[in-house]
Amino acid sequence: MFLKTFIRTLRKNTFFSLLNIVGLALGMSVFLLVALYVQFEKSYESFNPNATTTYRITLETYLNNERVFSSAENYPEVANVIKELPEVEDVTRLYNLGYKNNVIITNEEATPQPIAFKQRKFLYADSSFLSLMGYTLSAGDINTALSEPHSTVLTKQSAERYFGKENPIGKMLRMRDDDGNDELVRVTGVVNETPLNTHLKFDILFSYKTLFARTANNATVASTTARFDHSWGRNDMYTYVRLVRGTDVADFESKLADLERNTNPEAKQSGERNVLKLQPLNDIHLTSKLTDEAEPNSDERIVSFSALIGLFVLAIAFINYINLSTAQAMERAREVGVRKIMGAVKRQLILQFLTEAACVNLASLLLAYALIGLALPLFNTIAGLPLTIHFLIQPWFISLLLILWVSGTLLSGFYPALVLSSFHPMSIVKGRMKNSIRGVMMRKSLVVFQFMASVALIAGTLIVFRQLDHMLKKDLGMNMSQVLVVERPSIGPRQDGFISAFEQFRNTVKGHSAIESLSMSGTVPGKQREYKVSLKRYGASDDQLITTRINSMDYEFMDVYQMKILAGRVFSEAYPKDRDTAVVITESASRLLGFATPQDAIGQTLTIPDWTSPIVVGVVNDYHQVSLKSKMDPALFYCDVTEGEYYSMRINGTAVDDAVRTVEAAWKKSFPGNPFEYFFLDDYFNSQYKNEQRFGMLFTTFSVLALIIGCLGLLGLSAYTTIQRTKEIGIRKVLGSSETGIFSLLSMEYIKLIGIASLLAIPIVYFLMHQWIENFPYRTTISPVVFMIAGSAVLIIALLTVSIQTIRAARANPVKALRSE
Repeated sequence: MFLKTFIRTLRKNTFFSLLNIVGLALGMSVFLLVALYVQFEKSYESFNPNATTTYRITLETYLNNERVFSSAENYPEVANVIKELPEVEDVTRLYNLGYKNNVIITNEEATPQPIAFKQRKFLYADSSFLSLMGYTLSAGDINTALSEPHSTVLTKQSAERYFGKENPIGKMLRMRDDDGNDELVRVTGVVNETPLNTHLKFDILFSYKTLFARTANNATVASTTARFDHSWGRNDMYTYVRLVRGTDVADFESKLADLERNTNPEAKQSGERNVLKLQPLNDIHLTSKLTDEAEPNSDERIVSFSALIGLFVLAIAFINYINLSTAQAMERAREVGVRKIMGAVKRQLILQFLTEAACVNLASLLLAYALIGLALPLFNTIAGLPLTIHFLIQPWFISLLLILWVSGTLLSGFYPALVLSSFHPMSIVKGRMKNSIRGVMMRKSLVVFQFMASVALIAGTLIVFRQLDHMLKKDLGMNMSQVLVVERPSIGPRQDGFISAFEQFRNTVKGHSAIESLSMSGTVPGKQREYKVSLKRYGASDDQLITTRINSMDYEFMDVYQMKILAGRVFSEAYPKDRDTAVVITESASRLLGFATPQDAIGQTLTIPDWTSPIVVGVVNDYHQVSLKSKMDPALFYCDVTEGEYYSMRINGTAVDDAVRTVEAAWKKSFPGNPFEYFFLDDYFNSQYKNEQRFGMLFTTFSVLALIIGCLGLLGLSAYTTIQRTKEIGIRKVLGSSETGIFSLLSMEYIKLIGIASLLAIPIVYFLMHQWIENFPYRTTISPVVFMIAGSAVLIIALLTVSIQTIRAARANPVKALRSE
């Protein structure tokens, strides 16, 4: 019987029923998409059954009791030192050469021709890596797959790329890199599944012991073993440890500090104090803000803000339903009165209206489910996610749908059901029913909340984009526009023929009129400088040590990046000794070293461990090596004209496509067999803001949808309000009110409500967004203009929505209005 009543009501009020269903469906769609996003971001490393007892060992460097670096990497020897501790169940090391090196992997036995691919997503891993991180193998022995030199483990996708449907176990691949290594490696395993929700993404794993066995570039087994197994001098390894359950983490960290302090001779010599810390594996993706990460991490604040937005939008949708349902109370009052006279009790009436709410929520949920399936590709693009339809049938998501249906029915249906079932039957039959003040105030309060949320979302969106614009437009201390960058070819700089090949490439490229200059450097802006050193003025005490990152550059670096020389000079072919002893420092490094002016630093000798009396020949302006999400660091450059990782070319004019074709042709001629891959530096640098850009797009999308949902409800509410005031409007028109006057009368109430909503939104937005921008060292201000724009936008859109009904009412014939009474 309840369903028949619902269907009859649906037919009678088709327009308003559709408003309810569509509004709820949109709200549910936003909430469920946000839930998918939040769950995916928080699920990182959850595939590992031992994730809660697994930690990454990180490194904090202090100089004169000031923390100068916090790195995700530490020293090779750390794993050897801690593996015997009773709290340690297992430990593993990773060497992430892929972020700075290229390898070409070839199946030379493939027919009809060898299969070769350039790889960047590869890691050198200890034999314990697979089991410690929770992986399983579909082929091979997990305990021995990475135990021997020159063994490799492939993902399923990589195995299919190189071997198709063949069993790859025991087969050989050739590996060539740009450090001069040319080796055959044996496939010893295939990873069963490579999850998307991990901070360590790879296509290929090489055994860590492969590093020990290399003898390229005059290395020996003894020297490479010392470098990669026992060194305290190079903190470029990731170390992960699984602790025995129940271990006191704070006590274990204090043990790490003691071990490092007592066994690291490098720190004692440099005057640094290095502190080893434990970072929970589950916290890395969302909370880690360290340097030298394996991949850019997400931001817990953005995930939390997104969850809050999803709840706001869902609340707006439920409020729509409640408002429209209670607004219809007078329409359905007679139905309730008749049912009560016929013997219906309050419990039956509440059950009836809850059933109607359940049907509306179910219809909305089914529509929302369909909308999510259609919107998922676009949502993935906006949020940078790899979600597929498969995620929509996971048990947790189906459970969430059921919870949303039940809770949505109760939240959106109980109050209207209580209101409608509370009418006194005799008052209804005698026509004495009218809206209660409490009911009207409740609806107004809900409308205020709706538009407060809309104003808050729009203002938040504007602040996000103001902060992003502030970072994008700030002077970086160098010129990135029109700079084309290619990475070093896989032929090593110490291999025969490299110098002549590079000179051929340089001459060809610079011979083109569109190329102004070409430079070789160890890294480029947008990528953190790999190494750091502690240095001081010659003869200074250790308490005057400073720490800085270092980079290499050749003779044309300043021409390409157009930085300012504040004192002295930069490296030049006219000074052959520049390659041995000269250094160039930035202005902040000069200041930290105690020089009053940049000119005072020129000609001064520095003390750097393992360096031969470097002399400052130039001081250049400070510049941002990485994004403005980090503070500007001091820098030191040394001269290197052969081993740079990146080749940067400044293009003049607008002949960009022609310049790219020229560079590509020169590349293929000089470095045959090396894929030509390039990027423009400004795009590369600005990609560091992709989290903020995605957050801004999500904020914008959900703000628009929230406003649409709110306006759908406002459209329905204004229609009912106008119908209820039909007689009043007719009388006012008969007494001489103009159409403008009627429009103003009906609209003024909404103007007041939106004004109140805007005022309430200001402190909420200011508090929340201030917390967000406070984490940026270079930040914008929260201007009152933001709230004026947001409030005005909501007001204009709301008035346009309301005007659909108010203009119609204002233009209606008053005789018909009075006749209807």
